[in-house]
Amino acid sequence: MSVVAVRRAVSQSVSGLPREFWWLWTSTLVNRLGAFVATFMTLYLTLERGYSASYAGLVAALHGLGGVVSSLGGGVMADRLGRRPTLLIAQTSTALSVALLGFVEDPVAIPVVAFVVGMASNASRPAVQAMMADIVRPEDRVRAFSLNYWAINLGFAISSVAAGFIAEYSYRVGFLGEAVMTLVCAVVVFVKLPESRPDRTAAEAGGEPETGLLGVLRDGRFMSVVGLSFLVALIFMQGHVGLPLAMGADGFSSSDFGLVIAVNGVLIVVLQIPVTRLIEHRDPGRLLILSALLAGYGYGLTAFAGSIGLYAVTVAVWTIAEIVNAPTQTGLVVRFSPVHARGRYQGMYSLSWSAAALVAPLMSGFVIDAWGTAWLWGLCAVIGTVAAVGYWLVVRDLPDERPVPGGSEPLEHTGARDDDAGPSAAEQVEQRSVPAAAGGVAVERGGVDAAA
Repeated sequence: MSVVAVRRAVSQSVSGLPREFWWLWTSTLVNRLGAFVATFMTLYLTLERGYSASYAGLVAALHGLGGVVSSLGGGVMADRLGRRPTLLIAQTSTALSVALLGFVEDPVAIPVVAFVVGMASNASRPAVQAMMADIVRPEDRVRAFSLNYWAINLGFAISSVAAGFIAEYSYRVGFLGEAVMTLVCAVVVFVKLPESRPDRTAAEAGGEPETGLLGVLRDGRFMSVVGLSFLVALIFMQGHVGLPLAMGADGFSSSDFGLVIAVNGVLIVVLQIPVTRLIEHRDPGRLLILSALLAGYGYGLTAFAGSIGLYAVTVAVWTIAEIVNAPTQTGLVVRFSPVHARGRYQGMYSLSWSAAALVAPLMSGFVIDAWGTAWLWGLCAVIGTVAAVGYWLVVRDLPDERPVPGGSEPLEHTGARDDDAGPSAAEQVEQRSVPAAAGGVAVERGGVDAAA
């Protein structure tokens, strides 16, 4: 491929997105450059502190439980308080609690603080995703979510290697580094990001009930997608839970694990954008089936790994699954979401990942202690197969996303687009039809039942 062709491909991948998106993207990148706790928590507890795999699993599970608690709360906050205040509260709280985690030594205090860290750090996820849906045009959302995921993994690829060597010197330095970087994210949000939450007009406020959490729960097809997302997330979580335990049992060091898991970030940095260009207009149901199978059997191959090279190969396989799954799944959630309940819907979707973060450490710790790592990787293959069948049943025949004729709602978005091609479609939030439920009846997203 010529240099001109590469430049054209890059330009097409990044053009047309509002400036606010790029500041949000920058905040994401800085946050992931400081990532440490989620990646090295297990090794910190087992190698540095000498705790068992079961104890490390318990602490990681409580970290996940904190995320479960804050997933729905963060979504409600994003809809009620706004995206910007939610991000500021979440990021500041995360920085303080992560710094504290680096200093606590009591075996009872460690899981308590880990719970707080999980709760604070996950509260920002629904706000970030809702803000992106607010400010980016519908036809650009898969691309925007892909670019954001690319930023996450660019930061992760750099930080995982650096943090692996930092951990050999001092785990506490890693905790403090993450706290500082998270505070930088809060500063970026405070200085550069305006509020993007759509205002409800008087007519809407009088005629359309607000979608509450019970209304989200009544959305059966969406909740089925959430359940399948939980299964896939349960597999992906093993990269931070089961994989370091398996490598530690095989005698590898924290820096070895850092190098292996960095393959995940590097491949996403290299492949995320070109792969997204290939898949962004394809059937999301088929893409999610493919990603579930690749994830399950990619982790399943880990049962045969015994060297750094073979571990890296297995990471490469399930990384392809991540590249396909992340933007496809997040874009699908936006298609199901009413405009004024985006935070709640994204919060419910985040709950699937938070619940997986809670269950995965308990599952992996128990399976490894009882039967060994090979059984864990076999279980991942089974879960991936079940998820693929579920996606085939639930997400097949998904209608195209299209605006309802004549329906638009203004947004408080004034940022110019990069290509100055006129008003962004993000400034006109679409009222659109949602895919038919299992029984075949399509419902208007503006009319979802409210809940107290």
